Amino acid sequence: MPLVELKNISKIYHLGGEEIRALDDVSLNIEEAEFISIIGPSGSGKSTLMHILGCLDSPTHGSLELDGTQIEKASPRQLAQIRNRKIGFVFQFFNLLPKLNVLQNVELPMIYSGFNSKQRREKAMAALKKVDLENRSKHRPSQLSGGQQQRVAIARSIVNDPRIIFADEPTGNLDSNTGETILNMFRELNRDGRTIVLVTHDPEIAAITPRRIEIRDGKIAKNINRKLAGQENRNLTSVKN
Repeated sequence: MPLVELKNISKIYHLGGEEIRALDDVSLNIEEAEFISIIGPSGSGKSTLMHILGCLDSPTHGSLELDGTQIEKASPRQLAQIRNRKIGFVFQFFNLLPKLNVLQNVELPMIYSGFNSKQRREKAMAALKKVDLENRSKHRPSQLSGGQQQRVAIARSIVNDPRIIFADEPTGNLDSNTGETILNMFRELNRDGRTIVLVTHDPEIAAITPRRIEIRDGKIAKNINRKLAGQENRNLTSVKN
């Protein structure tokens, strides 16, 4: 069974008497441990799709099943628990709280998960070690570079061991070298078995993922899985030989 199953999802807005279809009858499966990019120009519907996949917004029509749970049937409390325990988020603008230090920022998701203070500290330090920032645990976000702040955001996204991580333009505020470091971290997380969905408008960034989903005018224009394509090519070669 897919980790995420999207069936005939539409998101419709009504503005000034006009119907705007941000998403139009989209169906999509995401398997465990996939590394996917969702790419499209501004206004294509890619961010709307991420918000629905991440249970931050509800579709107008259609159904979403995440890790065996029918999302449209979940209560607001259940949705909050799903976002906290099963989903990690990384955003372009880091979204760190400036008055908290690095360790406290990473601990935040665990406050709502029932961990005591000792457990929160241990898990947060382990997540910071994963992104090579355990020596900056007492620093405030303002004392860190942009790349370091994004690494803190990644640590925060993995601290509850979520089933899937959504990264929305995670390199958008970074220079190319720092951005490559962040992308390498997502590669490493995926090699460890985590499911990663990377939302971007940049074809070069989308090119690093084995599977690329292109959104245009609220529809899936392309769904390219290079890994499967490579397997098919090898199979064809073996048949010819």
